[in-house]
This record gives sequence, C-alpha cells and structure tokens, in this order.
Amino acid sequence: MFWAKSKKTNMELEIAEQSKIIPYILMRYIQPSNGEIKLELPQNIRKIILVASGSSYHCARFAVDLLEKFSGIESRAIYSSEFLLKSVIPHDENTLYIFITQSGETSDTIKSVQKVKETSDLATLCITNNEESTIWNMCDYKVACYAGIEQGIAATKSFTAQMLCLILISLKLIENVHGASATKEYKESLMRLPIVLERALARREEIKKLAHILTKEKTIIMTADGISYSLAKEAALKTKETSYKNISAAILGEFMHGHVAVLNNKSTLVYISVDKISERSISNLNKIKADYNPKLIVIGPTSDKIKPDYNINIPCENEIQQMFANVLIMQQLALEIALNLKRNVDHPKGLHKVVLDNTK
Repeated sequence: MFWAKSKKTNMELEIAEQSKIIPYILMRYIQPSNGEIKLELPQNIRKIILVASGSSYHCARFAVDLLEKFSGIESRAIYSSEFLLKSVIPHDENTLYIFITQSGETSDTIKSVQKVKETSDLATLCITNNEESTIWNMCDYKVACYAGIEQGIAATKSFTAQMLCLILISLKLIENVHGASATKEYKESLMRLPIVLERALARREEIKKLAHILTKEKTIIMTADGISYSLAKEAALKTKETSYKNISAAILGEFMHGHVAVLNNKSTLVYISVDKISERSISNLNKIKADYNPKLIVIGPTSDKIKPDYNINIPCENEIQQMFANVLIMQQLALEIALNLKRNVDHPKGLHKVVLDNTK
C-alpha cells in the first residue's frame, strides 16, 4: 500500500485503513448468494429523523439528501444538543429515529434516545462502532459500522464507515419495496469503492502540495452545493480540530448573501463537487473570482467554464464513489496542513475522544 512507509500517527494509519474497512462492511451486509442487503428495518417508514453530533451529524446531513433521493422518504437531521432543547419533537406515525455515534456513549445522543423513548413509541435505530455500548442496548434496531477501534481524535475511518452504513440503509429501503434487483447497479459500484479509495490515497504527494498552499492561508472557506455541503462541513471540522485554523463552511448559493464579504480579506475558496457543476454554481464561482480574486480550489470534478487555481479529482463512476474519494482527499489535506503546522493530530489541545473496544 502507498502509505506503508508513513506510519507516524493514528490519524495516518486510520485514513489508510479505510480501503480495507469498506469491503469488510460490504461483506457483512450484502448477501453473496442473492445480493440482498442484510439489514433489519421497520416497515412502512414515512419519515426519518437523524440525530447526532460532530462528524456523525455531518453523516446524518449527508444521509438526508441520500434518503430523500433514493427512497423518497422525508428526512431531517438534527444536532443532538439542539434536539434536547426542543419542547416538541417530531412524532408523526411511522417515523424512524436514527441515532449515530462512533463510541455509542455520546452523552447528548444517548439523552436524545431517552427523550424519544419517554415521549413516544416510535422505532429507534442506532449506527455505532461499539456493539456493547449504551446506545446499542437502548435502540430497537442496530447497525454496527465495523470501523474497529479509532484512536485518533479526528473521525476518519468511522466517518466513511457510517457513510456506507447510511447508504446501505437507503438502498435497503428501496429493496423493501422493489426487491434486491432494484439496487443491483449501486451495489456493484460499491464493490468497486476500495479501488477508488486506493486511488485517492495514491495522490498524497499532490495533496501535500495543496496542503502547503493552504497552510499559509488565514481565511479558508469550504463551499459546496446539495449533498456535498455535508462534506464541506466535515472538511472544515477536520482541519479545525487538527490544525486549529479558523475555517468555515457554507452552501455556495447562501454564501453569496452577505457572507461573501469575508473574501475582502486575502483568502482561499475551496469548492467541493461530486457531479457536473451547475450553471448557477459556475456563475457564482466566476463572480467571486471576478469580484474578490481569491485562490479557487476545486475538489472533485470541475468545469471548463471556470478556471480554478488548483484541482484534485479522482474520476469515479457516480456521485456515491465521488463522495468517498472527496472525503479521503479532504482528510489527507487536514492531516498534511496539521503536520505542516507541527500539530499533534492525535491529541489536539482540549479535545478528548471516547474509545471503546468493540472486539471483546
């Protein structure tokens, strides 16, 4: 493997490990004989509420667009801490609550499960990395993400493991209505995900060059549209918690409403794409370039109608593969920026991680 000679931090090792974890998850959840996804879900779901914190919330936000696109089921993501402040929570009939937490011991998320249990008889499902955790025992339905022990503060392998579990849940909802054959094309592309991840890992030298540029920048804005917005938020969080840089994330269209004024300072704008960039986004990016002239970096597919200063893209079959490729690029960028700044990426100041062994 490309990373074999670079084993300095847990974060490095855990980024590299993802190309092995993804096929293991697929092996656990896709029946080889008939291709059916082996997940137990409640029937007749009409609404899904996802509750989580930190990186797990970004996974939840990613899943909202995915669930609505694939299954047509109305979905919503809520931060665990905000959910606890609500005087009235969604309680429509046939609503499924999904709680996401790497450790299974996130306090706000556990309290959110308790709140649902105390105020309704709605179905609850957890996605966690620990099958002996509090949340695992509390929920009606359970999905293990099989990422293994994650020592690094920054969620890397657990993030993509949770992403994959949410994709499988989305596809299972289709199978429950139309059968296993209806998701055949998507499942086949998932089986080729490890190749995509290895290609992303092999771009490390190119990523180091971009990280060198970003290390020097004081103002960095991560932007995206649609489903990629969750990646922009995650990319900003990864860089913040490992390098302490003040980086913000925004939906590109909303960024044009006032927020764009921050570009009056010397800055870099990073745009994350998973598919063909829309004409509206092309127009916005060109206007930003003309009015403020920041460095413009595109992660993912670009367009010949814009002129980024830097572009890193892993060609993929579809937007699902592209999401994973972009995540690995952004994780490596965060790592390299932090290493350039000589940060301790495994033990950032003031941050602590709940790590539980789910192999016992």
